[in-house]
Amino acid sequence: MDFQPTEDQQHLRAGVRDLLAGRYGREALRASVDAAAGGGAGAAAGVDRALWRELGGAGFFALRLPESEGGVGLGLPEAVLVFEEAGRALVPGPLVATHLAAGVVPGAADGTAVVTAFDLDGPLVAHLGDADAVLGAAAVPAGEPVRSVDPLTPLHRIAAAGDVSAYRATGALLTAALQLGSALRTVELAVRYAGEREQFGQPIGAFQAVKHLCARMLVRAEVARTAVYAAAVTGGPGEVAAAKLLADEAAVQGARDCLQVHGGMGFTWEADVHLHLKRAWVRAEQWRTAAQAQELLAEELLAEALLAGELPATA
Repeated sequence: MDFQPTEDQQHLRAGVRDLLAGRYGREALRASVDAAAGGGAGAAAGVDRALWRELGGAGFFALRLPESEGGVGLGLPEAVLVFEEAGRALVPGPLVATHLAAGVVPGAADGTAVVTAFDLDGPLVAHLGDADAVLGAAAVPAGEPVRSVDPLTPLHRIAAAGDVSAYRATGALLTAALQLGSALRTVELAVRYAGEREQFGQPIGAFQAVKHLCARMLVRAEVARTAVYAAAVTGGPGEVAAAKLLADEAAVQGARDCLQVHGGMGFTWEADVHLHLKRAWVRAEQWRTAAQAQELLAEELLAEALLAGELPATA
């Protein structure tokens, strides 16, 4: 089975990268962060409605909706590539929930509606204050703001959660794609900084310890990429769970290692690496946590072992 992107898929990814670079590049990202910081303790930037509509017009949310329903008519492999680019650019907002709501919630497909979901335990809901609808709920519930580690992901605690079980696997895979994009971006940031920053008359990338950090980041990211692409093709629950586990690890640990490569600079507000780490922490808790993914994988392995007769069946 070939998991390599086709030429058309590569063009799609390149087009999305160009779109996001022009519309939500580093300057726009930093402006969003500064706006959130300027709002006081616990503040977070809202969803950029203009950007949301542009993403909708580009087919981001309607990518998997059939052409007969006004969508693009593509599949999960293409969606994964698109979400990977969004993760790389750290585009804020409930991207996964709005994508899943296309064809279900009016306005979601074209980006005129912002849709969030009960994708966090607690129960917590991200971007509730900006949402026109909540996937799995009849109406947008009231919520109590809580402090979020990510300045661009506002969180609210609500009294009760809705049912998103029908969307959980796809939501987990698309979130894994976002994590993958972030992991690959932190590799780029680490390698670039290691080549620019000099100590003792040479780039720090020449030192073995820094080389090892960058190499481990790359290995984790590439392993996660393989798992995410494979899960997008097979769609198996076990493959999706494994993809989320590996992508979460690649994003979180990759951002940590990237911060280490940056040294003291990595701990400053000006460096972008802290934004990747904070977003990765939040996404690791969305749609399927590590514990939930591990439990699903264990159940699948047990079922396979019983079916193969490798373990005795218990009464």
